[in-house]
Amino acid sequence: MSKIKSLFLIACVTCFAFSLDVCADGIRVPNNISGKHTEDLLVKSLMEITEGHLNQALDTVNLLLQSTPNFRLAQLVRGDLLMAQAQQFQSFGSASSTSEDVSDLRDEAKKRIEHYLSASKSDKLPDVIWQFSNEQKYAIVVDVDNSRLYLYSNNDGKPEYVADYYATIGKNGFEKHTQGDKRTPLGVYFTAPKLTKKLDEMYGDAAFPLNYPNEWDRRLGKTGNGIWLHGTPHNTYSRAPQASDGCIVVSNEDLNSMMDILQKGKVPFIVANHLQWIQKEASQDEKKDLMDSIETWRKDWQSQNTDIYLSHYSTSFSNGEMNFNRWSSEKRRIQSSKPDVTIKISNMSVFSYPGSPNKMAVVTFDQSFKSNVLDSQMTKRQYWVKENNHWKIIYEGSA
Repeated sequence: MSKIKSLFLIACVTCFAFSLDVCADGIRVPNNISGKHTEDLLVKSLMEITEGHLNQALDTVNLLLQSTPNFRLAQLVRGDLLMAQAQQFQSFGSASSTSEDVSDLRDEAKKRIEHYLSASKSDKLPDVIWQFSNEQKYAIVVDVDNSRLYLYSNNDGKPEYVADYYATIGKNGFEKHTQGDKRTPLGVYFTAPKLTKKLDEMYGDAAFPLNYPNEWDRRLGKTGNGIWLHGTPHNTYSRAPQASDGCIVVSNEDLNSMMDILQKGKVPFIVANHLQWIQKEASQDEKKDLMDSIETWRKDWQSQNTDIYLSHYSTSFSNGEMNFNRWSSEKRRIQSSKPDVTIKISNMSVFSYPGSPNKMAVVTFDQSFKSNVLDSQMTKRQYWVKENNHWKIIYEGSA
């Protein structure tokens, strides 16, 4: 029995050491098994295996498969446990027919267990959500390094943890550059409502497009399209950590739990690597500096002092049509008469932009511009970048 236990543990949690601070009995699973609780049962069965309680582990995985019979990883664990009972167990995945299946499922098991044994993130916040707008009730953050999707609600402009889910990304990892590279993009995106056209079975219960390529992707010359958040085929509960053509994939069960939120559209969707976590009440000096810079930009624009106003723009600025020199010339022409203007901004959201070599943030707000000749209302989006310790605008346009 000790040989069986050792083989299972070494193979199942390959190449990562963990100290079991949580025993299987400490994993409590409600009767209404779904979503997070499905994963809890899987981890509970694996913890029972590491403790040598193989019969108990089999009971746990059987309970899991009653509600989720298409969970291939759980099926594999059950197959191995049955082989262990018959003294035919050799290594994790002995019950599977292909080494590719075993490798994918081992990777999935590793990601799920690592998440379970890591410090809880529910009392911390990802450093990418700086401020919600009034209309943004939720935001999603995808941690591509750890195959995890986090859902946050808007608590008076600040993020509040709601739930997290196992997620699959592109076959070739992340940081998409070109059409067909099978990578998941890094960046700040916004969801569209559910696609209503009939979809292939591989997309599961629903698909929600992201606005890739966004303004910054196009600025960098990135190509491709059709990056969606979608479900899994109905005969598959979950997929390997890297198995999609670039989309983010969650189980149909998890997708359905977010359906009402996603169906409204325009949910901020931040895909990040090297995600940093901060305490809820931690001060964010960079956020404060940026908010001060935005307000100073507004005041300087309203003053119609063109030189000071233009000092807020990076010399690398481009709005897709004009570079900094053309932008400057146009603004000098418009402001040459020094009209009296009133500029107000409201309903602002601010998200730190992941994957950028320099600190960058995406700012979206409602803008009111009034003068004696123009009364304009619009939603504007700006990308601010940190240059020599100062925030500068590197992109500006309508949202």
